[in-house]
Amino acid sequence: MGKLSRQVAIVTGASAGIGEAAARSLAREGAIVVMAARRLERLDQIKKEIESAGGKAVSVACDVISASDRERLVSEAMSVSGRIDALINNAGYGQRGPIEIVPVENIRQNFETNLFSLIALTQLVIPVMRRQESGRIINISSVAGRIARPLSSVYDATKHALEAISDGMRGELSLFGIKVIVIEPGFIITEFLDVANEIARPIIEGDNPYAPLFAGFNEGYKRMRRMAGEPDDIARLILKAMADPRPRPRYAAPRHARIFLAAKKWMPDRLFEYIVNRQTGISADRLKAQHGRD
Repeated sequence: MGKLSRQVAIVTGASAGIGEAAARSLAREGAIVVMAARRLERLDQIKKEIESAGGKAVSVACDVISASDRERLVSEAMSVSGRIDALINNAGYGQRGPIEIVPVENIRQNFETNLFSLIALTQLVIPVMRRQESGRIINISSVAGRIARPLSSVYDATKHALEAISDGMRGELSLFGIKVIVIEPGFIITEFLDVANEIARPIIEGDNPYAPLFAGFNEGYKRMRRMAGEPDDIARLILKAMADPRPRPRYAAPRHARIFLAAKKWMPDRLFEYIVNRQTGISADRLKAQHGRD
């Protein structure tokens, strides 16, 4: 019997990356995992593999921005054993590009997926947990939830907002035995990056004044890949947040994530921004050189 035996856990964005790793880890510890994502075929394959290993899983085709899909997801989870012990809000994507040229509709869409849909799903789950007088809401944020970066400010803003929502909910729901935990991944190797690049392509390609910054940004990300973690690093944090009787409000991994967050806390703002910009390849000198300015 695992630490989470018979607990029912919803995992959104479970068809790949952190969501998939979390679903597999939770199932190994005895949880009944209700996996949600748009790619049902992929979910069914993961479900088959989990069950072959002795675990239990349910796959639900779900687009988190659809109200009817969210309602169906919660209904499917409740049909397992009449309770929901955990909601792991993992679904989301990254919108890149400078504020000047990212269409407002793209910004709204990123907030809709990463924040508003997450809130709406959480609102459906809270009454269940409140009646149980127990439950855990685990929101997958990011180091970007506390550190904003050039060319990523839209995505980072969605995660900043998620951190604030989580902190507010934690106090509201503690009365009912519901715990709210934030997970802050750093740079993790998943298909998230490829999706973010593809979404940004129509915006950043072509002639625009930020082109030299994009080149530096891409070089910076190649350097970051050398210190990147794996989805299992974050799955381990989720298990810790699930099993700990008194979970911390926040967990971060891998090591570079904790270093950056500590630096943000203790360094002067100007120095920290300089370091972040250099690390991600953003340099005023690069922009000036590109335009032939002194």
